[in-house]
This record gives sequence, C-alpha cells and structure tokens, in this order.
Amino acid sequence: MKSLRELYRIGYGPSSSHTMAPSSAAERFKSQTPEAVSYSIILYGSLAATGKGHMTDKAIATALAPKSTVFEWRPSEFLPYHANALRITAHDTKGDKIKETLFYSIGGGAIQEEGFVEETKDVYPNLGMTSLLDWCRRNGRHLWEFVLDKEDADMPAYLTEVWDVMKDAVQRGLKMQRALPGGLNLGRRAYGFYQKSRRSDPVFRRSGLLYSYALAVSEENASCGKVATAPTCGSAGVLPSVLLYLEELLGLGSSDIVRALATAGIFGNIVKTRSTISGAAGGCQAEVGTACAMAAAAAAELLGGTPRQVEYAAEMGLE
Repeated sequence: MKSLRELYRIGYGPSSSHTMAPSSAAERFKSQTPEAVSYSIILYGSLAATGKGHMTDKAIATALAPKSTVFEWRPSEFLPYHANALRITAHDTKGDKIKETLFYSIGGGAIQEEGFVEETKDVYPNLGMTSLLDWCRRNGRHLWEFVLDKEDADMPAYLTEVWDVMKDAVQRGLKMQRALPGGLNLGRRAYGFYQKSRRSDPVFRRSGLLYSYALAVSEENASCGKVATAPTCGSAGVLPSVLLYLEELLGLGSSDIVRALATAGIFGNIVKTRSTISGAAGGCQAEVGTACAMAAAAAAELLGGTPRQVEYAAEMGLE
C-alpha cells in the first residue's frame, strides 16, 4: 500500500477525480511538451458525462494556460481500464501532433498514465485488517503506531498540515453566505446550521455542529476551495467534522489529531488498495462510505478504543 500522502492530498475542489486529477495530468503533460502551442483534449465516460458540472474543462484549461485548448466530450465511450479517462494531444504551429497521452483518473486525485509505471513505492505491506489487528496484539501497539512505524519521519508534520487545511476549510465555510458557483444558484447552508446549533439544546447542538462543519467543507469544495481529500474531495467534509467536534469537546492537542488521522488513513488505504474510493467506479459508497469508516475509526481511537474496537467502529461506519 502507498503512503498516506497519496490518500490525504491537498488541492482544490470540487472533485478529486474530475478536477484535481485531470489538472495534475494536464500539468504533467504540459511539462513534457514545452514546445506545444495548443492542446486538444478528449474526455471519456464519467469525466465527459459530468465534467461540465465539475468544471473539468476549466481545471484542465487553467493547467495548460496560456496555450489554447479544444475539448471533445464522449460520455458514452468508456475505456476498459477505468470510467474516468482523458486523452491529451499537443500540437505545433501547423496543428500537427507532437505528443499524445492517455490518462486515467483512478480516484482520490490519483492519476495513471497509460503505459507508465508509477515510481511511488509501497510503504505498507498489502495487509488486511485481520493481519493488522494481529500485529497490534503481538506487539501491544495501536494502529496509528503501525502507520508511523512504516511512514517516514516527516509524516506527523504532513498530517498536521492536512489538519490545518481541514480546519481552515471549516472556518471559511462557516462564514460564507453567498450562493455556490454554477447555474443552479444553490444557497449555502453551513452558516445557518451553525448559528442555529449554537442556540439549541445539547442534543441538537451536537448534531447541528457536526452537520455544519461537514457542510462547510463540502461547500468550500464545491466552490473550488482548498481542501484535503479524505479520501476524496466529494467526501472531504466527513472526517474533519468529526475530528473538529471531538477536538472541541475533549480539548485535544495536535498530537491526538495526528494519531487519529493516521488511524483513519490506514482504513482508507485498505479500501483504496483492495476495492476503490472512486465514485465513478464504486458509487457514493466508495467515497462517503469510506469517509464514514475513517471518521468512525478516528473517533474510536480518540475515545480510547482498543484496536479491535477501532476496527469494529470502522466496519459499522462503512455499513
């Protein structure tokens, strides 16, 4: 399994698969074709079917700017490897082809270039939860310790940066009141939920705060704001809402949140490796279901759960 840096990606919404990954693919291709004067892009399958709403073309065009771009949309054509595919072609001054590459957006902001073997190495063995729980039992350690044992020494600092991005997204989203971008003129709801929850009784206050925090991040993501995938942009609000609520409730420190993010991350990594976190491939369950499992695991860890209890919490969250 890959590093948690591949799971917790920092970038701009509204979609890890439809904007973050295509933008990264375009930036990579642009660096490979500095002599190009224009680009043509073909979007396939899910990228073409919902790309307009996700502003996929704008994200790609921005990455390739100031060179001109032309788009072709093929929503009914699904390529074998993945439902999210885009082909980018570079052209010279005569319009002749310089280079052409097919990319796949495979979920969570990750891209796969056809015929290219990614150089990122595995930092975890390809284990399931049974093996991980056995490791915890034999060594008398927690799941977050397994993560920090396998990652490099800078991982706590990176997870702290991820948490800062998450909290900033919540705070920005709680203050914004203008309509979300797009043709539907949808109003934001996080601000209203937050204000009402602060004046409610304790039971409704708890749920109201969780709703408002999650909505705040989701609305920031929908507005092309800066978020951290957890495990995707579309599900980016679930984990930070739970972590922020528990931070305020329990008076937690940054080291506690780092441990919670590490714990949540190993569950997201297992789903990503053994199944999918791509909404195009696995539906909403792949994104929000995984996010719920990650949040449940993090909460159980923060509340003093054993590794077995943490695993069971994640299982119930996914169900």
